[in-house]
Amino acid sequence: MIGEEVPPDQYYWAPLAQHERGSLASLDSLRKGMPPPSNWRQPELPEVIAMLGFRLDAVKSNAAAYLQHLCYRNDKVKTDVRKLKGIPILVGLLDHPKKEVHLGACGALKNISFGRDQDNKIAIKNCDGVPALVRLLRKARDMDLTEVITGTLWNLSSHDSIKMEIVDHALHALTDEVIIPHSGWEREPNEDCKPRHIEWESVLTNTAGCLRNVSSERSEARRKLRECDGLVDALIFIVQAEIGQKDSDSKLVENCVCLLRNLSYQVHREIPQAERYQEALPTVANSTGPHAASCFGAKKGKGKKPTEDPANDTVDFPKRTSPARGYELLFQPEVVRIYISLLKESKTPAILEASAGAIQNLCAGRWTYGRYIRSALRQEKALSAIAELLTSEHERVVKAASGALRNLAVDARNKELIGKHAIPNLVKNLPGGQQNSSWNFSEDTVVSILNTINEVIAENLEAAKKLRETQGIEKLVLINKSGNRSEKEVRAAALVLQTIWGYKELRKPLEKEGWKKSDFQVNLNNASRSQSSHSYDDSTLPLIDRNQKSDKKPDREEIPMSNMGSNTKSLDNNYSTLNERGDHNRTLDRSGDLGDMEPLKGAPLMQKI
Repeated sequence: MIGEEVPPDQYYWAPLAQHERGSLASLDSLRKGMPPPSNWRQPELPEVIAMLGFRLDAVKSNAAAYLQHLCYRNDKVKTDVRKLKGIPILVGLLDHPKKEVHLGACGALKNISFGRDQDNKIAIKNCDGVPALVRLLRKARDMDLTEVITGTLWNLSSHDSIKMEIVDHALHALTDEVIIPHSGWEREPNEDCKPRHIEWESVLTNTAGCLRNVSSERSEARRKLRECDGLVDALIFIVQAEIGQKDSDSKLVENCVCLLRNLSYQVHREIPQAERYQEALPTVANSTGPHAASCFGAKKGKGKKPTEDPANDTVDFPKRTSPARGYELLFQPEVVRIYISLLKESKTPAILEASAGAIQNLCAGRWTYGRYIRSALRQEKALSAIAELLTSEHERVVKAASGALRNLAVDARNKELIGKHAIPNLVKNLPGGQQNSSWNFSEDTVVSILNTINEVIAENLEAAKKLRETQGIEKLVLINKSGNRSEKEVRAAALVLQTIWGYKELRKPLEKEGWKKSDFQVNLNNASRSQSSHSYDDSTLPLIDRNQKSDKKPDREEIPMSNMGSNTKSLDNNYSTLNERGDHNRTLDRSGDLGDMEPLKGAPLMQKI
């Protein structure tokens, strides 16, 4: 679970994005591949660490470069460096005036901080490594040094106890020194301020990856990121530029969209003066349904269409007297169109998941912009694009799409369209029957799909008929009676069956097919009933999972950032999500290992015998 207890709500949140892998660093070979002289030997590790304090700068820089070489994918050496007190010395060298010294020291720290040994990261933090990296970042003027610094911060950001340290000490430096100047965004737009080819892409990727990780931390971290002047503006500008360059599958886009997804998590609760956007609870008349009365006694009108005036099918966003800036951009039409473009153009599962998760978050909650966005997505014909994600072979994408559709179905017109076009794919993803594609889906994903189905068929007779026509009843009954499904899955399936039996028009056709009333009666063990169309679950899951691997070979090696995976302390459904740690309850952008860049190995350091 993320953060504090929150009261029950009608919407479900997408998980926060999760940690990504950081980077390894190393320097070019100093000897250009030439064999060492016969009377030279490689120094022992204690000797190398001692050389870091030598009075000659050339010895310091060579020793740091050699440490970087030794630590390359060697966890034992990293641990030994820490035990030999080498980390405080390396951190101290970050303030050295000569570039070859502080670059070598930073490269060694980048490799040491890469990997799953959390003690190395903590050791860097405990000797004020983050403030030292920030001081060096503010002085850096060239890309290679800035890339190593931001890569080190990205590695450190995968540790939960260091995230707020980075937010407090590095956020403004990363935004002011890297994100804004190299994004192309300008505070005062002019005719030339148009999305263009991104420079320093690797540096921006590292920085966005670092912020992506820390954004999955508690709400205080997300608040500071949202309110950091120029950050949201520049992130959106970067994604627009990449889309404009037909590069919607880059790691930079992934990190930026996962970060935006995390910043959209519970945005209607966490932004300043959030109460001005809140809307009243639905009336009792609008919340009746199969669960309003007894399980089997609710009355339904025959095929009643949603009580929505067709003339109101178009909802325009409020007119503004000045352009939206900062966190307000998170819920404006521009960002919604970005997510739609990525859903239609991107092939990267993490980006698809993050885009769907952001939509899920923005459509959660009873607030003015949530209502606007639900309508806008229908007008932009995005419902079909989201429904198409249900056919993905990647479970996280399926789950994110399911969560987004559930929140979108709160809009009566959306519910009607989703019932017509998405029910078959939702049913197909349920376990059982001849289609076993989802047999290995996790409990959370199956429960999410069941809750979405329940949301769509509530007060929607045509959708309930579609469920029956697509063999949904067989799968639901199997989940309840097979004895090999979890309690959460059984409860969620039982709620759907109760909703179906609540339609008197369906009982005779169902009985003719051989179904009995007992098939729709399930002992829920006093489980609370979710009030389908008008109950919102505010639990959230991070979008990013520490253990999720990137499908394509990365061009840089990075350490675990925020994982898209979600933690399961939440209720059955997560309507908001963070892309971060391994909680099912977060909808932040996405999974574990972002990308890997093959590091260069430093040349061995030799001593004369």
